[in-house]
Amino acid sequence: MSLISATLMLFLIMDPLGNTPVFMAIMKHIDRKRQVKILIRELIFALMIMMAFLWAGEQILSFLNLRQEAVSIAGGIILFLIALKMIFPDERGLAGLAAGDEPFLVPMAIPMIAGPSILATLMLMAHQDPSRMGEWSLALILAWIGTSIILICGGFLTRYLGERGLTAIERLMGMVLIMLSVQMLLDGVAKYLHYAAHI
Repeated sequence: MSLISATLMLFLIMDPLGNTPVFMAIMKHIDRKRQVKILIRELIFALMIMMAFLWAGEQILSFLNLRQEAVSIAGGIILFLIALKMIFPDERGLAGLAAGDEPFLVPMAIPMIAGPSILATLMLMAHQDPSRMGEWSLALILAWIGTSIILICGGFLTRYLGERGLTAIERLMGMVLIMLSVQMLLDGVAKYLHYAAHI
């Protein structure tokens, strides 16, 4: 996996376009200047959490004694399921979110930006190729910067594109993520078949 494909994959999993309307709804009763400060704070929290999982992930998966082939296949399945949710979003919307309260860590930093899907993906990336940790860290930072720009400009994007426009773009991104997930799954299967043939 190249730096560009890793960055794109992480950016798609963070799903800033899908999160934008939700974030705007959560903070709709908060002053715009305060909204930006809250977003920056939550984005920094999320980056710290994701970076921790990236750097600790290889040790965790090694402790569990998982083979690289299993990690790659599992990663492909996880990404495929994420992509399906992007193409066919949950109709429940904002149920259970308190729109008037100022969020702190939950639900914006966790699980909406640094959710289980991206944390699992970061651990899998670290385990697959621990020699490229610097490259994975750069990919994460680049994806985080792209996500930050979209979320901070969320009000403008919502007004300009509308919720239907954001949904259409998110579904298109889901199609791209499906292709990446299938490639990861096929790579894992190919490695396993090669390993099994030499046992």
